Amino acid sequence: MDKDRIKGSANQAKGAIKQAVGAVTGDAKLKAEGNAQKTAGKIQNAVGGIKDAARGK
Repeated sequence: MDKDRIKGSANQAKGAIKQAVGAVTGDAKLKAEGNAQKTAGKIQNAVGGIKDAARGK
C-alpha cells in the first residue's frame, strides 16, 4: 500500500472530524476547512491507488 493512500485516509478522517465539529458549533470556517481537507484526502488516496496499480499491487 502506497504511503499516499495512508496519508489520504488520515486526512479524510481529520477533515470529517473538523467538518462535524464545525457543524455542531456553527463555525462555518472550521466546517469549510474540514470539507477541503476531506476532499484533499480523497484526492491523495486516489493518487496512492494509481501508484499501487502502476506497481501491480
